[in-house]
Amino acid sequence: MSDAKSYLGWKVDYTAPPGEAGLVPPDSVTWQVFKNPVALAIGGVCAVLLEFADARIRSGVWDHSVFKTDPIGRSKRTGIAAMVGTYGPASAARRVIQGVTNMHARVRGETPSGEAYLALDPELLDWVSATASYGFLIAYHRFVRPLTDDEMNRFFAEGAAVARLYGAQHPLRSVEHFNCMMAHLLPRFEPHPINTEFLAIMKSGRAAPGVPRGLQSALVHAAVDILPRPVRQKLELGKEYDLSVPGRLTVKGMAAIAERTPDLNGPAAQAAERLGLPRSFVWKSEPERRRLVEAARISSTPREAIP
Repeated sequence: MSDAKSYLGWKVDYTAPPGEAGLVPPDSVTWQVFKNPVALAIGGVCAVLLEFADARIRSGVWDHSVFKTDPIGRSKRTGIAAMVGTYGPASAARRVIQGVTNMHARVRGETPSGEAYLALDPELLDWVSATASYGFLIAYHRFVRPLTDDEMNRFFAEGAAVARLYGAQHPLRSVEHFNCMMAHLLPRFEPHPINTEFLAIMKSGRAAPGVPRGLQSALVHAAVDILPRPVRQKLELGKEYDLSVPGRLTVKGMAAIAERTPDLNGPAAQAAERLGLPRSFVWKSEPERRRLVEAARISSTPREAIP
């Protein structure tokens, strides 16, 4: 994600203005999760599958975006928006999020079965927000390092401000909350050729031309692996999508390398510089990160929660 410098023409400078806080504080669990590109790749594919399980979201994306003609570009732009919400200065994050919301305001139509949908339907906004949070968190938890219940709950709390800006009325609070939302929507979920077409594209090598296809395939299987079992059954993603033992070892190895290899030109590093922290901040030990934040007198409270 070192190239996450613009979104639909809006230039994003993670280093400026100096000192401006973001929506998520630097000593957050979110900063740790989002620094790992392997977790983001797995979590992003998982989130799309969870969204596409609902015909209203699937139709909205397929009929009103370039997803079917440029799925890689569209996925990258979604990833950039997520990075801006986490690492960008609050003013830039709000501008990008408002732009996304303005585009979504024009998205409406009918599913193939004739059911009307609106992209700004509160139920759909809640679910889309929940799928992203769930995907990124569980991918990190499974393939990078296990997180405690407290860390998971902190992650959800840290993302609430961003979720509300996107229009979510009930930001995810816990894994149990996600399971309740999923259970409510589960009767609506269905298999569809678009799901398997999407997975085929992500496995094809087009997603990251410089990465061997075998590795990309392992990442896709990892994304299916973290789907809740009831959803995977509904989507009819069978044994051909199982993550093999060698595949699991490969993914965990890639995630471990990414976790300890600083990307000093990426959004996390640039955001740290903006806040007066070393670019290597997110790759330091937790005690050292805490010391640096205290020395810089940076608030640990998410931006939108400050009165």
